[in-house]
Amino acid sequence: MEIKTLSTGMPTKMVYGDGKEILTGIRKQSTEEAHLKREGFQGDGVGDLKHHGGLDRAVCVYPYEHYLLWEKELGHSLSPSTFGENLTVTNMLEKDVCIGDIFRVGEAVIQVTQGRIPCSTITKRTNEPALLKMLVKTGFTGYLCRVLEEGIVRNNSRITLLEAHPKEVSILFGNEVYFHRPKDIEGIERLLSVDELANEWKEALKSRLHKLTISR
Repeated sequence: MEIKTLSTGMPTKMVYGDGKEILTGIRKQSTEEAHLKREGFQGDGVGDLKHHGGLDRAVCVYPYEHYLLWEKELGHSLSPSTFGENLTVTNMLEKDVCIGDIFRVGEAVIQVTQGRIPCSTITKRTNEPALLKMLVKTGFTGYLCRVLEEGIVRNNSRITLLEAHPKEVSILFGNEVYFHRPKDIEGIERLLSVDELANEWKEALKSRLHKLTISR
């Protein structure tokens, strides 16, 4: 496991389509080091506070290996942090990383909380309308983390797994249930059995489970 790119950036106006504008933090820039606080990296922010950010979503991680797949599918190269992630990493795929896993990254300690829900800002940035659907279809969305210990993270910092969650509920499994199996009661219950799951996902899945069980 290693960091390929460390990226931060505050929200700026981005022009897309036929001259439309959006305030977004997706266009992050590579940096050598940044202080990671509970709320996220210093010098980093989001444009849409309703759907992004918060303590459960303080850090966005995306596997570097997927870049090769998307570049092949799209037929062109992608810039670093195309998906607005803070950490582009190797050997930390969604199928191998589990909700509740704890990692040390440089001086900081983070815990995986949920899969990332891709938004249309990705397609607006890349001008690739099909990309959003491909992210959801494959489950290669990346994932979000909370900060357990603050500290400095550098672009060459080591990543170490401190504690693997005993429930072993992978991000890829969570994405499969969340996006593609909305009526999978057993799958929903398995996700909800992980106390460390992000509160937003807990509430959404509890509501989904309630509707499914009362309709029986």
